[in-house]
Amino acid sequence: MAGSARRSAPPLAVFCSGAGTNLQAILDAARRGRLRARVALVVSDRPGAKALVRARRAGAQAAYVDPRAYPTRGRYERALITLCRTHRVRLVCLAGFMRILSPVFVHHFRGRILNIHPALLPAFPGAYAIRDALAWGAKVTGVTVHLVDEQVDHGPIIAQEAVVIRPGESEAGLLKRVHRVEHRLYPRAIGWVLGGQTRVAGRAITVRPRRK
Repeated sequence: MAGSARRSAPPLAVFCSGAGTNLQAILDAARRGRLRARVALVVSDRPGAKALVRARRAGAQAAYVDPRAYPTRGRYERALITLCRTHRVRLVCLAGFMRILSPVFVHHFRGRILNIHPALLPAFPGAYAIRDALAWGAKVTGVTVHLVDEQVDHGPIIAQEAVVIRPGESEAGLLKRVHRVEHRLYPRAIGWVLGGQTRVAGRAITVRPRRK
């Protein structure tokens, strides 16, 4: 996406705590024109997160916001809100952000926060979805992109894709295959939301074809 087209694209904030591979998938999709969006802000709660390095390399604003620097979670999240407002963020995309957002943040960006989860929700919510699926003996897991609400891994589902678990598969091997699906599905779902293709009715989200 070049020049003025990049500047006019809807600005995103991506929140990460770790390596930022989904951030990289979003950056790549935007650069190649498969996603009409611009990553304006990358936020991490960890100073050494590789996601911050990826952001700087791509020319996005990279911000480490230390939760310990704020007396309450509400104060911390109001600082995040201020950052997002400064960058005129249209959509907040959680990509391995290992903090639970409180109603303070969720209410401010109601309907404009997405999360990606490495399981077919409502199965295997939480931080250890891959490990939990293997321990349960599940035959199928997958990827879910959903809107964020006040509960953990709970909001209305935008997109899902299944991943069959192979016999004897390791956690690392399954995670690698799940990541490949995440990197393809997340930019697509972001594009649907930004393009006005999603309609929410209760817990049901329908995706309409893009208008020509």
